[in-house]
Amino acid sequence: MLHRVKDLSPEQKVAVEALLGRPVSSNQAVSVRAVTPATIIPSQLSQEERREALRKLDSYFAKVDSGRKPLSEEEEEAVFGEAMRSVHPNYRHVE
Repeated sequence: MLHRVKDLSPEQKVAVEALLGRPVSSNQAVSVRAVTPATIIPSQLSQEERREALRKLDSYFAKVDSGRKPLSEEEEEAVFGEAMRSVHPNYRHVE
């Protein structure tokens, strides 16, 4: 659930800023979610478990790739640039 910063109590805003490690402005919204961390750390996986996980990932991505249309290099660059800017608004491609 999204919470508008302007609707937070002063104490809630301070807590959000402490968690984020930066100030938030009143025109922003925040979402807080509790998750249970994975109990298995990748370095604790056996070699066979790693191979099986990699095999499953390869299979999944092959399935995903088989359903997508081919893109030109320019289209690939445009999609990549859009994705990067959605995460890093000041991203600029440098050649």
